[in-house]
Amino acid sequence: MSGAPPAGRAEISVLVVEDDPVAAAAHALYVEREPGFRAAGTVHGCAQTLHFLDRARAAGSPVDLLLLDLHLPDGHGLRLCRTLRAAGHGADVIAVTSARDLAMVRQAVSAGVVQYLLKPFAAAALHDRLERYARYRDTLARTGQVTGQDEVDQALALLRSPERTALPKGLSAPTLDAVAGVLRAARTGLSAAATGTAAGVSRITARRYLEHLVDSGLAAREPRYGTVGRPELCYRWTGDG
Repeated sequence: MSGAPPAGRAEISVLVVEDDPVAAAAHALYVEREPGFRAAGTVHGCAQTLHFLDRARAAGSPVDLLLLDLHLPDGHGLRLCRTLRAAGHGADVIAVTSARDLAMVRQAVSAGVVQYLLKPFAAAALHDRLERYARYRDTLARTGQVTGQDEVDQALALLRSPERTALPKGLSAPTLDAVAGVLRAARTGLSAAATGTAAGVSRITARRYLEHLVDSGLAAREPRYGTVGRPELCYRWTGDG
């Protein structure tokens, strides 16, 4: 369960919108571990999201924040954002996606997305985004007028990370991208050795990155049984979106 929010801060409810059930459960678990946040639920498509938010609003407990996958089975996440605004839903949106096109990033900004988090990511990266979002909400929670431009700038700056969020010690972003790309493109599960060969790294190095992807909810680990000997561990990508 999540810890209690700091004194004077209301709990922030978060709806996870993710088409892959394994990744959705992992993201909800991350939210629950964050003090002051509560996972309101998980849904896997646009229609489910709208239905969930309608019910939550009718019950007097509207959702504050969406962790939104962009590629959903029944529509695009940015189109969903515009539909929600037209329906009067005011939940903020953090895009959690593997979509890396700069055009997509620009469209996300125009659709009102407050942060854009690329998969695969470490738990620390989501922690940083949620913590900054909570501070941003605190800054804008009071009523009345701002005292000047500096106050507006400071509030918006809270949403931006001054430095790149660090990966776990010993892991590098380029190698993680390479391993994730190999796994994403594979039609079947891959062993650490096969992944390493395709990514240009050793089997041991590939296994470290593959295990990180499993811990992040972006890959699944499963045994592959042969004719003799112990089963070989294989890894399967689960995190497109």
